[in-house]
Amino acid sequence: MTKLPTRFLFVLSNALLFPSVFTVFLSSSPSSALAAPADYFRIDVVDADTGRGVPLVELKTTSEVSYYTDSNGIVAINDPELMGQNVFFKVKSHGYEYPKDGFGISGTALQLKAGGRGTIKIKRINIAERLYRITGSGIYRDSLLVGAPVPVKQPLLNGLVMGQDTVHAIPYQGKIFWLWGDTNRVSYPLGNFATSSATSLPPGRGGLDPDKGVDLTYWVDKEGFSKKMIPLDGSKPVWMGGLFTLPDDKGQTRLYGAYSQVESDSKSLEDGLAVFNDDKAVFEKVKSYKDVVLRPGGGRTFKATVGNKSYIYFSPTMRTLADYAHVIDNTTYESYTCLAPGAKFDGANTQLDRDANGRLVYGWKTYTPSLDQGREKTLIDAHKMAPEEAISQFLDIETGEPMRQVGGSVYWNAYRNRWVRITGQSMGTSVLGEIWYAEADTPTGPWLYSRKIISHDNYTFYNVTQHPFFDQDGGRLIYVEGTYTSTYSGNKEQTPRYDYNQMMYRLDLNDPRLALPVPVYRLKDDSYSQRSIKDASHFWAQVQSLPFFGMPSDGDGKSGLIPVYQGAKRLQLTAPAGATPLFYALPTQPAAGEKSNSAIVPLYEYSNARTGGNWYSTNDSEKGDGVTRSQQPIARVWRNPSTVLPLDNLTPQPETF
Repeated sequence: MTKLPTRFLFVLSNALLFPSVFTVFLSSSPSSALAAPADYFRIDVVDADTGRGVPLVELKTTSEVSYYTDSNGIVAINDPELMGQNVFFKVKSHGYEYPKDGFGISGTALQLKAGGRGTIKIKRINIAERLYRITGSGIYRDSLLVGAPVPVKQPLLNGLVMGQDTVHAIPYQGKIFWLWGDTNRVSYPLGNFATSSATSLPPGRGGLDPDKGVDLTYWVDKEGFSKKMIPLDGSKPVWMGGLFTLPDDKGQTRLYGAYSQVESDSKSLEDGLAVFNDDKAVFEKVKSYKDVVLRPGGGRTFKATVGNKSYIYFSPTMRTLADYAHVIDNTTYESYTCLAPGAKFDGANTQLDRDANGRLVYGWKTYTPSLDQGREKTLIDAHKMAPEEAISQFLDIETGEPMRQVGGSVYWNAYRNRWVRITGQSMGTSVLGEIWYAEADTPTGPWLYSRKIISHDNYTFYNVTQHPFFDQDGGRLIYVEGTYTSTYSGNKEQTPRYDYNQMMYRLDLNDPRLALPVPVYRLKDDSYSQRSIKDASHFWAQVQSLPFFGMPSDGDGKSGLIPVYQGAKRLQLTAPAGATPLFYALPTQPAAGEKSNSAIVPLYEYSNARTGGNWYSTNDSEKGDGVTRSQQPIARVWRNPSTVLPLDNLTPQPETF
């Protein structure tokens, strides 16, 4: 932590925050003319459970003057009309709450006086914990004004950056390489629209613990402002993403990324692949693409091994072999899709890949795009695809209601032994302000049940990503970053300093609220299993179907649940000698006060008198010669609305420094 001398704080903070006043101060004013740290009243807003300062908390007076806590959770006040007064502040913050009084007002009064200090404790509602702001001006402004220590070397105005859009980050050459989109400057409303970049040292290698902050070193132009990192011809914005490292054709490990020169959010003028020139500190074109089916994507990449082949995944449903020749040759790219090989999306005329029994065939195919949720809906509405044939199925674990996934990242998590998805969802108080957590056995799926971890009240938080290189405690603690902005929210009140900047959150995967149902597969020998309790390398060949979901046997969150065991020939609720639960389910009768949830359904046992076989289904009316169903369900489980088995057997390859 950096603790600067009081006099230096006084000079530095006022010089940067009030340059014109400071000029006058230098020429004619005595040092006492400007406030020193001892002249401020300090307010600490802290998490009631942890005591940590909470950034982005609004304190509003009865005259509608708002103050916002900095990244230490501090507000510094030296207002001549408020000092010496008992001042009431309304307390408000996204994902946090403060108790209401008898009139329904959330707030408290503090006696303001020079050198004084007050503390306000607020309760976190979000599952994820807001930690600090990474970009923009005045990140620790109020801390400096009151002389509090700050963790970063540039706590006020780093790289002359006022705002930055959409982060991408990756380990490269022993550092973390950071990249952002459009960047606002101090000196004019229009800033850098050709991508910005910086580096930081990794934790434990000279860098800060991600719990504390990120020390960014920007590449800057001659004016000290974050410079253009991919200066293409023309004045249109250039956005980058899809960062990955790979040996080039000479065997030298290089940093690559996808770029788009855009006319608008929805119209691209040029797309291509670029490589970072370490000597010039700019990205240069490797190849541009026009009218191609598949090309390098701008999402978050990961690497994995399938069999003995290494792949780069540009998304969970698009990949190519991880070598230079394949990466620059877009004809080798393949997507996981149900379109007929070589087909394109063409609305109701789209050609789907069906087998002799009429079942959709999903698989890795070249020259063929995958379908997003919007295109799947088009095909469903046109009766080209049944709802249960869609691969994109996302349900709210609380209600069972369907949601639309928006952006995000997918990475392997060793702590949960599953793939983790952090994503936005089109649902709730703000279309792009809510962030959700989901898990799957493979990157392609099945993705289904999601839990909301971050919420914003009428404010956007978009293009979120996990930073797996920050994982702690074996992946138990993960770090999530996104862009906090009023854009697309309809909210005309922009949060000073915070708007259009990057916020960091931390998520504890040991939180029992993150217990989510996992697939329970029916195997070809008619036994049942989770993927995590079998040898994954041979497991997928044994899978016959995915009839339902249950709570995992290897996690927490079992309150109110009952264990289900795999017996010799059937599932059972009593434990065989030495057996551990196969999964956990809900009792057949809802508990008192249990909320309605369309995802929770009865699980019935079926048998066939002719074959002697037993199986289990959430369908209460399966038919067949000799087929009978138990009169009562054995338990309640979580339904699977999809008939797709999107299973991709691979081994993750985490990025290393």
